[in-house]
Amino acid sequence: MSATQTEMTHVHAAGFDTLPANEALSILARAQVEAAEAVEHAVPQIAAAAELAAKSIAGGHRLIYAAAGSSGLMALADALEIPGTYGIARDRIKVLLAGGVAALTDMEGGPEDDADAARAEIAAAGVGPGDCVIALTASGYTPYPMAAVEAARAAGASTVGLSNNHGAPLFDKVDVAVCLATPPEVIAGSTRMGAGTAQKIALNMLSTMMAIHLGHVHDGFMVNLIADNMKLRGRAKGIVMAVGAVDDQKAAAALEQAHGAVKVAIVLAAGADGVDAARRLLAENDGKLRPVLSALGR
Repeated sequence: MSATQTEMTHVHAAGFDTLPANEALSILARAQVEAAEAVEHAVPQIAAAAELAAKSIAGGHRLIYAAAGSSGLMALADALEIPGTYGIARDRIKVLLAGGVAALTDMEGGPEDDADAARAEIAAAGVGPGDCVIALTASGYTPYPMAAVEAARAAGASTVGLSNNHGAPLFDKVDVAVCLATPPEVIAGSTRMGAGTAQKIALNMLSTMMAIHLGHVHDGFMVNLIADNMKLRGRAKGIVMAVGAVDDQKAAAALEQAHGAVKVAIVLAAGADGVDAARRLLAENDGKLRPVLSALGR
């Protein structure tokens, strides 16, 4: 597989635009499946990246994404979901997007070539030791994320690179290289499709594994979620009921006592003697519920 895999021609490209809609769409659907399957080969590298990200957050530092174009949209989707899902403070998650906020409504190609802007934005963000920077570029050589990760590494941050091409130049500039070797796009070079799908899946996995390291996942529940709407308040109560093994009323009471903090409410439901005791037990166990529940005989 060459270093320009994302620009190669798909096996079904010839005459693709003349196919009946159902046949063309079936080819597109299969291409998405094949892109998703490519992610599994990168599991060890995604695991290493998640460990770096968790170390940064646990140490009081930040997780910073740097990307352009479609890769930037994948990064933004992941970054915006993390605080609400896993209760990580919003100022600990940052996205540097080529072209800035304006690119969200008018995505021009030029800003992805602006290496100087990337370096300036890394400096303005105060990126330094303890932070973790994830650079995404389907091709593996887009100037904006390349310059961002170079500057971040020079500033002492840990670095992760995601690309869809083997031998991508990006991989020489990062601590952890994640190759998502997706097949050629059905529409050559349209990396918002297969490459973007693989990137989103990989980021889903990376941020979820990061949250697991931080103790924010327990038995498949998001035990550190921010319950800021009706649906999530109901979910929070259900989580306290399931993990704390209590009924609806006790779960609601524990959540009220804990001011909505799900982990604290679970520990209260499990028998902790007050909010302060619950918080102390969690702090003593790095925020992880399993050893706390074990200590409480659950």
